[in-house]
Amino acid sequence: MDPINSIKELINQGNIDSAILQLESYIQTDSERKDEAYYLLGNAYRKRGDWATALNHYQSAIDLNPQSPAAEARKMAMDIMNFFNQDYI
Repeated sequence: MDPINSIKELINQGNIDSAILQLESYIQTDSERKDEAYYLLGNAYRKRGDWATALNHYQSAIDLNPQSPAAEARKMAMDIMNFFNQDYI
């Protein structure tokens, strides 16, 4: 099975820590789908509630591929953070 698909399954099943470990390893060894791996890493950290790290990984995906779905994910995450943190702006 494709490693990216296996990692997506881990995320969908709620095995976030395992997915993060596998993604970090994948990013070190594979460059062909690195933007997708960073996007998934952003999703994993977002599901964990670590919004700042999620945004950083989304940005890494966007830097590699401006057409990445991470661009929309980053925008939505920023909108959510801005909505909940209006008192701090």
